[in-house]
Amino acid sequence: VTLDSQNPATGKKKKLNNVLDFACGSGSLLLNVRNQMGPHGIGKIYGQEKNITTYNLARMNMLLHGVKDSEFDIHHGDSLTNDWELLNEMNPAKKLQCDAVVANPPFSYRWQPNEALGEDFRFKNYGLAPKSAADFAFLLHGFHFLGDEGTMAIILPHGVLFRGGVESRIRTKLLKDGHIDTVIGLPSNLFFSTGIPVCILVLKKCKKPDDVLFINAAEHFEKGKRQNQLLPEHIDKIVETYQHRREEERYARRVGMEEIEKNDYNLNISRYVSTMKPEAEVDLGLVSLQLDQIESRIKDARDKHNRYLKDIGLKELS
Repeated sequence: VTLDSQNPATGKKKKLNNVLDFACGSGSLLLNVRNQMGPHGIGKIYGQEKNITTYNLARMNMLLHGVKDSEFDIHHGDSLTNDWELLNEMNPAKKLQCDAVVANPPFSYRWQPNEALGEDFRFKNYGLAPKSAADFAFLLHGFHFLGDEGTMAIILPHGVLFRGGVESRIRTKLLKDGHIDTVIGLPSNLFFSTGIPVCILVLKKCKKPDDVLFINAAEHFEKGKRQNQLLPEHIDKIVETYQHRREEERYARRVGMEEIEKNDYNLNISRYVSTMKPEAEVDLGLVSLQLDQIESRIKDARDKHNRYLKDIGLKELS
């Protein structure tokens, strides 16, 4: 998804100058992007991880996969407080701008935003995410470092699509500013850490279409004993639908801003892509015939039963 060139005819981007994952864990998402681009397709990989053990694992993972230490920069720190000096550049002309931002941050993470963060350059135009769920704080952090022609893909719980309060205001501004490009609903039970269904939000600074593409892939998966799995054909279907913005009944639909506005900027996928199959038409003539046949069988059975009752001198059934 992040390799999209916004033009299906030109295919995926040939080069990504900078790629960022601000909650990189062991670095698997970053390495996945590198595998898609090839060993020389990315200028530099940037990652940040709060857990010291996982941070060390990410660095080791890069080296084990043939990424030179000059080709990546992974920082141990907290993305929400933005304690990485590299990302604290106040001059817009000098700030890090990425062609791709990918992330799978902790879902509904509880955080403690202070007054100073309200004036932080990442949040001041949108507002602070609530203490109970830092989902939009993570999103806005990554979005700030997205380049004008870049693409951001972030995995989040479905709550970001419809929750109210300050999250609704952040979502509304992102939509009005034309930054939310695609909403992809994924199946439940895909991750070890949680069984809840999740979504991928795709964001762009300068997106071309003026609509939002909704893809409901929640029912397209391979069921496992403990975890569900997206097979290559399921992933290919999502990517092709996204790249060509192709509509498909009960799977994908492009929705204009006017309709989204009528829904109070609620992005709940089921509002726009129905997975309900049309009920089969009832043949009333056939049903009537079947009822007549049943009534006839009931009458025959009653008559037979009454003959037995009469033979033994008991009262017949009416």
